Amino acid sequence: FPLTEVEVFHTGRGGGFDDTRIDGPLDVFDIKGSPSRKGDPYGNAVVESANRLLKKELIYRNHHTGLEQPRSDLNDYVWWSDNQRLHSTPGYRSPNEFTQQGLVL
Repeated sequence: FPLTEVEVFHTGRGGGFDDTRIDGPLDVFDIKGSPSRKGDPYGNAVVESANRLLKKELIYRNHHTGLEQPRSDLNDYVWWSDNQRLHSTPGYRSPNEFTQQGLVL
């Protein structure tokens, strides 16, 4: 969806998030950063879980020799995860199906 609709970007406090490549787009699109609180191991659990799945299901299963293929694969993976992958929390529906049915967690 368009970045103009994003209100909050959840991040960790690691050095990877202390970067102008992250801060610049957040400022341009007026998106609030939301780092987890210092010492709070659960503050970023959803993002960490999503990253773990992404690495396990996309990165570690494939051998990439350049950057173009992972970018393309990422788009395909996100589409699949949003539209076809059944998730247990929303009652074994895809996220888009859950949203289209007007349900909320």
